[in-house]
Amino acid sequence: MKTATDREGHVEDRYNYKVCRNERKSGVLMHVTSLPSPYGIGTMGDEALEFIDFLVLSGQSYWQILPLGATGFGDSPYQSFSSRAGNLYLIDPDELVRKGLLSEDAPKQFDFGDDPERVDYGLLWKNRRNLLCLAWETFQERSSDSLKQAFATFRKNESDWLQDYALFMTIKATMNGAPWRSWPDPLKWRNPVALVEFAESHRHDILFEQFIQFLFFRQWNRIREYASRMGVAIIGDLPIYVADDSVEVWQNPSLFQLDETLTPTYVAGCPPDAFSDDGQLWGNPLYDWDAHKKQGYEWWIERFRFQMRLYDIVRIDHFRGLESYWSVPYGDKTARRGQWIDGPADSLIEALDEALGSLPVIAEDLGYMTQEVYEFRERFGFSGMNVLQFAFNPDASNDHLPHNLAENTVLYTGTHDNDTIAAWLANADPRELAFAKQYLGLNAEEGYIRGMLRGAATTVCQTVIFQMQDLLTLGDESRMNHPGQAEGNWRWRMLPDKLTLELASSLRELTRMSGRLPSR
Repeated sequence: MKTATDREGHVEDRYNYKVCRNERKSGVLMHVTSLPSPYGIGTMGDEALEFIDFLVLSGQSYWQILPLGATGFGDSPYQSFSSRAGNLYLIDPDELVRKGLLSEDAPKQFDFGDDPERVDYGLLWKNRRNLLCLAWETFQERSSDSLKQAFATFRKNESDWLQDYALFMTIKATMNGAPWRSWPDPLKWRNPVALVEFAESHRHDILFEQFIQFLFFRQWNRIREYASRMGVAIIGDLPIYVADDSVEVWQNPSLFQLDETLTPTYVAGCPPDAFSDDGQLWGNPLYDWDAHKKQGYEWWIERFRFQMRLYDIVRIDHFRGLESYWSVPYGDKTARRGQWIDGPADSLIEALDEALGSLPVIAEDLGYMTQEVYEFRERFGFSGMNVLQFAFNPDASNDHLPHNLAENTVLYTGTHDNDTIAAWLANADPRELAFAKQYLGLNAEEGYIRGMLRGAATTVCQTVIFQMQDLLTLGDESRMNHPGQAEGNWRWRMLPDKLTLELASSLRELTRMSGRLPSR
């Protein structure tokens, strides 16, 4: 593996990847938080660069991650305070030591948890910001002129979102974390005089929030540039909705379905189905699509423009909500009373294409789908998604079965929302398991998990994404998320020393055999 010094350097030409019909590729899904590190959670440090090295050694073209945003209650990356700001937990302390912003002993003063396989978010919330406070003090007292100039440039270049985000987070801190809707009216309603007065009296705290983002994006750009240089494209994840307690809703209430008191009128969710009689009640405020259209979808254009600075390819979570969305009356305890409402569909994508060009997008089209959604996706050439675990109805009619898949599809061995292969094999309906063994020729000699991975790799799909837990043959204890379960998710961490040459060699051979090795 390369050292940190080996990886320094300027990237002249960004390696540009798209999901292209004529290229077979594969990659690995693992969020940054799951990387090993001595600081309680995966970070954008050397372990992230080593993971990219592993992807190169194993012949992979993609690293897929979950959203990078600052998380709140429940620690879900899909419920962020901002669709642009980064998660401070991902900032690597060792890199701050190397840059002279922390002493070598500083990170050792704080407890971030001692379980190498589970994140302790309570300890991170308690201590990580305090560590960054030390870096902020050092920066103010004795950092170099060049670093101070870089911070000033960052503040200027990101002023369209950074000031309001830092103001939002500072107000929230003074209100003991209370959601913006419960703030005093002048701040809740964004009274200009009240905001200016608050900003002037809390200037130091606002600068600290901006400094955190400065550190985050310096480290993320380092990761992004290294991946680009090594020929690894990063697939990011864009939640279709923003959190109710987010700077976006506070900043632009007219773009959401809120009443005259700024209370949501309808919220997002999913209808009842075979898995849930009540459906799923997400609670995110719904967009006022008429208001967005009148503004030429400017908010969405800028949102996508920013995402393409972070990633090479963007997966749109709950893509079907752009064609039609499940609208639930605010205050309902379940999603049962919701109804389907037409979304912006073509008009939004056409506006994005006109402003930004053809976007490299993966459309998450799982769940309740209609022919209209498929046709919408296909009109714009977006890749859809399938999950191998969902395939094995014994009647051989399932759309996820390999013989029913299309080339312009991204096939996953599993996602963050479902079991690992090992857990699926242990808990699947016996009829489905028997059919999977028969269909894929699974056998004990090769190993059932290896057989499932082979089954995915050898499909016609242009792109296959292996979940890291499946490559490590881990069970349900490593699952990232249980939908509908509010606590205990997003905690899995990979143990150190798991990225072995043996694993890289095995994955590379599977990739070679299925015609997916990149021409680096």
